[in-house]
Amino acid sequence: MFAEFFDGRNPFDTFFVQRNGDDEDGDDAFTAFHVGGFGSVGFPRGRGGPEGACRKQDPPVLYDLKVSLEEIYSGCTKKMKISHKRLNPDGKTVRNEDKILTIEVKRGWKEGTKITFPKEGDQTPNNIPADVVFVLKDKPHGVFRREGSDIVYPAKISLREALCGCTVNAPTLDGRTIPMVFKDVLKPGVKRRIPGEGLPYPRTPDQRGDLIIEFEVKFPDRIPPSSKTLLEQILPV
Repeated sequence: MFAEFFDGRNPFDTFFVQRNGDDEDGDDAFTAFHVGGFGSVGFPRGRGGPEGACRKQDPPVLYDLKVSLEEIYSGCTKKMKISHKRLNPDGKTVRNEDKILTIEVKRGWKEGTKITFPKEGDQTPNNIPADVVFVLKDKPHGVFRREGSDIVYPAKISLREALCGCTVNAPTLDGRTIPMVFKDVLKPGVKRRIPGEGLPYPRTPDQRGDLIIEFEVKFPDRIPPSSKTLLEQILPV
């Protein structure tokens, strides 16, 4: 109800979600969430006023929705199976009920984006069910790290390459490789940008951020005396 369907995506793609930061990923097609802790028992009605006059809504129930950079790049569908309590027709007792909540993760969504499902928490005779809220979290990536709509690729080069120039084959999120030739001196931590090869902008997904190459220079552990003498003659003070 708070998401749009993405063309070309399988709405039953496998997804991995954690509750409150857990690191375990489920293998089932749906991940189950238990919204509250009440059993299937009866609840006394409130006293001291008209029926329902003192009811208050429970605080929101929050879950982490972990997604990969590839999923943010392309967009994806997540399906979460929640288990919550619902009132029986007698208005006094409750039953367990499972429900599938569908989230269409849009291209470029930022970490911290919240997706709210109103009143999907536990229902009792004396409360207003809580909202169920999923908070987008980035999964750690093996190659890149995210900086907003930019992605950073740490390129490790030797001291020789840093001084004499080198070619870096920069990977992209969609599986391509972009060869970049550098002829100038590359200091440790220096960055070079490849425009438009990052993540989509949330509000204008047809445009993308940059792929940033961040250089890490590997220094040798030791230098032979002959090479050291030569370097002292060549390198500036």
